[in-house]
Amino acid sequence: MAERRMFAKTIIDSDAFLDMPLSTQALYFHLSMRADDDGFINNPKKLMRMIGAAEDELKVLMAKKFIIGFESGVIVIKHWKIHNYIQKDRYKTTNYHDEMSQLSESENKGYTLDTGCVQDVSTGKDRLELGKDIVSLDIEPKKERAVGFKKPTLDELNNRISEMNYQVDAIKFFNYYESNGWKVGRNKMKCWKSALATWNANNDTKQQSKQPTQSFKDQERNRTRVVVEAVSKGFDPFDPTNYSKEEYIDAQIQS
Repeated sequence: MAERRMFAKTIIDSDAFLDMPLSTQALYFHLSMRADDDGFINNPKKLMRMIGAAEDELKVLMAKKFIIGFESGVIVIKHWKIHNYIQKDRYKTTNYHDEMSQLSESENKGYTLDTGCVQDVSTGKDRLELGKDIVSLDIEPKKERAVGFKKPTLDELNNRISEMNYQVDAIKFFNYYESNGWKVGRNKMKCWKSALATWNANNDTKQQSKQPTQSFKDQERNRTRVVVEAVSKGFDPFDPTNYSKEEYIDAQIQS
């Protein structure tokens, strides 16, 4: 994970940001500095205790849509990709694949919650108290109709893979779940985007575990070549002082 973070002036110089109390702005900066390379933070409450921030300040950031919260307690910086660009050789994928699968990226690179994976949403009145300042958010209670699972098309899979830069074969993924009735283990699949994120994470793990190794036959050929060259030059092939360090290590000769 990178040690440096950047901030876009288009976000932190906006009226919406500057209208917030300084303590809330400071919390935003601290959260952004400790987010992973995809903008996720798994311990916002711990960080708030460290800097003495009130819980209401986190609620203001959510209400102002500067951060997005999940039921797991994880949060993400909404404008993360506007603030930061991380080179591929330094980028490390987030561990929060389920939360990432619930997000879409807008045209301006901001995160938005994908309602396609939301089963039930209900909201009510909330009241935020910031010292002497009081912010009231009155929202009419609303309940959305539960969305049942709908299997994706190949076009939808390819679009999602391209959008998230996944290393997944869409046809292989589709055929696998088509053959088992779109189940994860013994349970019916609830969100195909979460399953796709898991496949990508598993592929990353397999690729990282693959290390190129020299075969036993290649090692034997190398030893034989060095020994023959040594004999032809008239010196002891098993005396390491007759070789350069690189030749000796490469041949793996044991005296």
